[in-house]
Amino acid sequence: MAEPTTSEREVLPIPDRPYDGPVFEDAKDPAATFPPIEPLRPPASAPNVLIVLLDDAGFGCSSAFGGPCRTPTAERLAGEGLKFNRFHTTALCSPTRAALLSGRNHHSVGMGGITEIATSAPGYNSIRPNTCAPLAETLKLNGYATAQFGKCHEVPVWETSPLGPFDSWPSGGGGFEYFYGFIGGETNQYFPAVYEGTTPVEPETTPEQGYHFTEDMTDKAIKWVRQQKALMGDKPFFAYFAPGATHAPHHVPEEWSAKYKGKFDQGWDRLREETFARQKELGVIPPEAELTGRPEEIPAWEDIPDDLKPVLSRQMEVYAGFLEHTDHHLGRLVAALEDLGVLDDTLVYYIIGDNGASAEGDVHGCFNEIMNLNGAGALETTEFMAARIDAFGTPAAYNHYAVGWAHAMDTPYQWTKQIASHWGGTRNGTIVHWPNGIKARGEIRTQFHHVIDVAPTVLEAAGLPEPTTVHGVAQKPIEGVSMRYSFDDAGAAERHETQYFEMFCNRGIYDRGWTAVTRHSTPWVFVELPPFADDTWELYDTNTDWSQARDLAAEMPEKLEELKALFMEEARKYNVLPLDDRRVQRFNSDLAGRPVLIRDKSQLLFSGMGRLTENAVINIKNKSHSVTAEIQVPEGGAEGVIIAQGGAFAGWSLYVKNGRPKYCYNLFGLQRFYAEGGAEIPPGAHQVRLEFAYDGGGLAKGGTVSLYVDGANTGEGRVDGTVPMIFSGDETCDVGSDTASPVSDDYTAESSRFTGSIDWVQIDIADAAEDVDHLISPEERYKIAMARQ
Repeated sequence: MAEPTTSEREVLPIPDRPYDGPVFEDAKDPAATFPPIEPLRPPASAPNVLIVLLDDAGFGCSSAFGGPCRTPTAERLAGEGLKFNRFHTTALCSPTRAALLSGRNHHSVGMGGITEIATSAPGYNSIRPNTCAPLAETLKLNGYATAQFGKCHEVPVWETSPLGPFDSWPSGGGGFEYFYGFIGGETNQYFPAVYEGTTPVEPETTPEQGYHFTEDMTDKAIKWVRQQKALMGDKPFFAYFAPGATHAPHHVPEEWSAKYKGKFDQGWDRLREETFARQKELGVIPPEAELTGRPEEIPAWEDIPDDLKPVLSRQMEVYAGFLEHTDHHLGRLVAALEDLGVLDDTLVYYIIGDNGASAEGDVHGCFNEIMNLNGAGALETTEFMAARIDAFGTPAAYNHYAVGWAHAMDTPYQWTKQIASHWGGTRNGTIVHWPNGIKARGEIRTQFHHVIDVAPTVLEAAGLPEPTTVHGVAQKPIEGVSMRYSFDDAGAAERHETQYFEMFCNRGIYDRGWTAVTRHSTPWVFVELPPFADDTWELYDTNTDWSQARDLAAEMPEKLEELKALFMEEARKYNVLPLDDRRVQRFNSDLAGRPVLIRDKSQLLFSGMGRLTENAVINIKNKSHSVTAEIQVPEGGAEGVIIAQGGAFAGWSLYVKNGRPKYCYNLFGLQRFYAEGGAEIPPGAHQVRLEFAYDGGGLAKGGTVSLYVDGANTGEGRVDGTVPMIFSGDETCDVGSDTASPVSDDYTAESSRFTGSIDWVQIDIADAAEDVDHLISPEERYKIAMARQ
């Protein structure tokens, strides 16, 4: 087809033009000629696009913005491009990603929080309306090649099973033709839960062989872009590169963290001052900017016990190495683009963080973040962490740094990730590099912008209109403002004049330099929250007060009320209401009102089913339950995992060891409780059953374990405590193996595969777990199957 007009590109897919010429009876007729087939392409001037989005990195992290973590790739791209020092995110990961890839505010696309706490309210249901097509889909339907690498965290949790539906997956309805990455909010960098498209895949190497997910995803990105240019050199690409770094767990090879040994012994208060001074030298903050104070909720470094300080310093060394390691691998991708001769014609966005630095590691940080997620952080004493100080950052740890470091990584601003009211939660250094499209080099842009501005900027750079209809559905207008006007005009008047912020009811409004903000909740404090009417609002004039350091609320109450009213106006417009501060309760699907995949008290699984997220498996926590498996044991006996859930930092496993049934309950990696059968399972068909009698009396209690083979008791055991809320953010449930990190010390991921065969596994909870003969008959299985029809 001929080059589509702008108006034709407003309706996607672009309707085919029917042939309306003469009809010929004989193809050999000299007049029987037809227009050549022209593959769909965007306008000839459209650049390649690479969007890089780091995770949990604050404004004061990167050396490009004065931080202590060396990021030479960021510095190189900034030196050849632009730094935006008033670029903003939403203060949390899923919402920022949904806003970035749609050009709409996060509540407009249903992502008012992370997917795991979705409710049925329109602004919080984690479902992107089909009236808000993603940028990748728009570009693909205009002739771009599209690929995503790394973190997704935009799939509703009830759609994360191997059966989808895949409408919200990157390579399903997300507009990306290729996806290599993980679906959830975080992943173990050494044992990641990786998908290629919608198919789970296992890394080709092990941590012992040097495996790390950031390197792996970079290899895949380089391979994809080389192949794309080799086969479709005239077709521009849109690549979205979103590492799991630098989100917890902070995992990095030891040689990278070793570069920073002793560099943070001065503590976080002094580090903020050092970073602040460098920021002024670089000009990323103005000379008159003030360093904001440390909140009372964050302890002073001088008040940290001396025996804890080495542990906390080590946490920061690991984080710094993690960020430099990530920047290094991005540099490999940039070098590959340069080698292909396409870097200068690639619009690169390097967004250093999807929110402020994370304060979710608690006041003292942690060795195993899963403990914190379960409210068990008090178990990680100074002695506990000090004994493991050399393991931080390695496969043996699942670590996160202390709140004080997060605050320092957000220098010079107040607060951290989740705190959408203050710049520490939302202001992220951003670099734009496009030599063929930007004349300026090494300059700073101070116009106010937001992550929703990226999509319209890309469309303008590509010469593409905003679509009015996609797949037959009328589209809501993009809510962002293109940044293209500022690329070659440092003094251009900013066009994004008003922007609301809300996360966990921490709220703010920006309007022409003025901000009114209120902090309602604190990331690491879980207490009953006050009524919204009791929240204290602050007022800042950031036209003269760069860092929100001087609260003017008492001096200018009328201005404050004006901005508070504007916040409510924006909140009504963009689905922010009703405000919902149920931080813990929203993890409970019954209270939140979101769908669940498994509704019954029994679940039947079959051999080969694997990579099942916790939301795809019946919840056995804090209750009595049973697990029954019908297996086939070959001559010579069987070995390996029948079913396992979780991994090395929390989970459980039913398996066969030395021919005998065995059970392991892994309590945060602190303790592993075992029960083992007294005799080997003979060859043939057998039922192996685990019964867990929960002690009751609240959450996280222990229980008694009984093992049965064909209804006969063969072993007992005791579990003194259990995991109350979550086994993992990424480890899954597998039948016939234990992928990623192993629950038990009795096997490795490679040796976990069951050597017999498994016909089925049934998990029962509560009264469904009670069975007087400790067997499941065919009739009982049939009854359960029919109950699901």
